[in-house]
Amino acid sequence: MNGETVTRLGTTADPRRDTILVDRHPLVFPEFQYFIIHKPIGFVSTLKDPEGRPTIRELLRDVQDRVYPVGRLDFNSSGLLLLTNDGALTEQLLHPRYQIPRTYHAKLEGKPTHQALQALRSGVRLDDGVITSPANVRVLRSNEQKVWLEITLREGRNREVRRMCEAVGHHVEKLTRVSFGPLSLEGLPVGAYRSLSTKEVRGLKQIAGKVKNPS
Repeated sequence: MNGETVTRLGTTADPRRDTILVDRHPLVFPEFQYFIIHKPIGFVSTLKDPEGRPTIRELLRDVQDRVYPVGRLDFNSSGLLLLTNDGALTEQLLHPRYQIPRTYHAKLEGKPTHQALQALRSGVRLDDGVITSPANVRVLRSNEQKVWLEITLREGRNREVRRMCEAVGHHVEKLTRVSFGPLSLEGLPVGAYRSLSTKEVRGLKQIAGKVKNPS
């Protein structure tokens, strides 16, 4: 590193400032890439699936570098999924102390009562005994048999929206994540993806920079 042989374990380096050689060859770091994809129903949020189901990798046709999903959407859900090879940013965005808002549109069987909606807003006990944090919940539209809710969470538990609604007696028929932090699904067709703008990347990093050294 910088012309000296590194022999001490735990030595740190910054690829933006330091010259690093391995076997006399420069170590090349890929540029960070950031994408959002509109995941369709019926795809898993991984790059490879042992069960042979369709993966989001199949939708990233022109992306050569390996990028990884920030969080997941379940097989039967659709919507916004962020992908990047920026591991440090991924770790920060997923850390519960950052409380990154995630907004979903959910179509429910039946019409929740006022008490059920208030329970979703204040926190409900899930099937594993965990009580959810307060959520923003509003009714988008409804009819005699169905209701469409907008639910914003600031935590990322597995299948949380579905489990919350089941806890108050309503099955989720359809679920779409429409935003993640400052990122929006608006204008992105199902199955399509796009690179983030410089402004969007800056917005993500600003959110991630609000809490230093989370524990």
